[in-house]
Amino acid sequence: MFCCFNSVYKITPATFDRWMRILSAVDNSVLWLRAEGDISMQRLKAEAVARGVAADRLVFASHLPLDQHFARHRAADLFLDTLPYNAPSTAIDALGAGLPILTLAGSAFAGRAAASMLTAVGLPELITHAPGEYEVLAIELARDLPQLNGLRARLERNRATSPLFDTAQFARAIEQAYETVHGLATAGLPPRDIDLATA
Repeated sequence: MFCCFNSVYKITPATFDRWMRILSAVDNSVLWLRAEGDISMQRLKAEAVARGVAADRLVFASHLPLDQHFARHRAADLFLDTLPYNAPSTAIDALGAGLPILTLAGSAFAGRAAASMLTAVGLPELITHAPGEYEVLAIELARDLPQLNGLRARLERNRATSPLFDTAQFARAIEQAYETVHGLATAGLPPRDIDLATA
């Protein structure tokens, strides 16, 4: 089961086209989406049908308390990210729940958030750089459950040590970075890049 719990406004026609080609290529697959009103659900179903995909292959997830929402993530197999605006907090939720994310990296910050998180959690092979590559990998993973389960197991192991989920360390690093920035400014020195990993 594929899912994307991003806000519906992030689903562009190009993204939806990709998803429908993926569903068409993977027998018995469904796409679990966030429910955001009857009109958007009806339109998405109609767009699926227009692309040759049965409307009932889109499943809509209503609002749930956070613990149930995270449990819902664990029931899915692969999170399909959106572009040009990725999943920022939604990606943290998915990765934190142990759900791998497939992303298509964009050229701007909003389109590179998930790629950054996947790098931090040690799953860079889930970052794609072309629409065709995104589709091929989604289909490959859906057809190769041992490979997908291996990625899921690695995510589970890496979550315990990834800086992505170490809030205390991040707070210390960003505080140090702010002190460095302040020190540069008060010394009259030009700005420079600061790597939080070494701050």
